[in-house]
Amino acid sequence: MADEQTFHMYILRCADGNLYVGSTEDILSRLHVHNTGRGPLFTRIRLPVQLVHSEPHATFSDARVREIQVKKWSRAKKEALVAGDQAELKRLSKRRT
Repeated sequence: MADEQTFHMYILRCADGNLYVGSTEDILSRLHVHNTGRGPLFTRIRLPVQLVHSEPHATFSDARVREIQVKKWSRAKKEALVAGDQAELKRLSKRRT
């Protein structure tokens, strides 16, 4: 039985504290690309970066959809995801009227 491909939505913490959200099929390789300054400008000027969250997905499309969703979130909500704080995620997910 062949190994199934796993794709990831990931969050990096940059040296200046900013968070970067991305998706990839090879998380370790992608982290290396970021930390060697060959990634996007956002991370190149904020090195080094550290992987703080990763979610596996069955397809790249699923990982990319999740990336786009998380990129729209507030910093506080991203930090709650990184911390694994489900109660805070739920609180921050309530629509404000």
